[in-house]
Amino acid sequence: MIHLTVWRSHNRITAFELSGHAESGPYGYDLVCAGVSAVSFGAVNSVISICGIDLDIEQKQDGGFLHVAIPDNLERKVADNVQLLFEGMLVSMETIERDYHQFIKIEQKQGG
Repeated sequence: MIHLTVWRSHNRITAFELSGHAESGPYGYDLVCAGVSAVSFGAVNSVISICGIDLDIEQKQDGGFLHVAIPDNLERKVADNVQLLFEGMLVSMETIERDYHQFIKIEQKQGG
């Protein structure tokens, strides 16, 4: 199962972590994994490209783990754009969870 944990402070996303594998199909045909990967990497790449910031990213080589932390010293407009992009990512993940809840679980926590 894929676990997505989103940390918030003052109702703003400060970090998120993806871990595990969906195992909803054979390797190369796992649509849940492909969807989660596309959404998460698309959001991270969008933040880096559009907002022009460096994120604190930790990833394991074999896949199955991604931790992203947002710097806390961003200008307000940049921080707002980062939030919008990552909130969009979360909406997409919740859509995947709604249809494939047996393969992905989302949890939100304060702090992080």
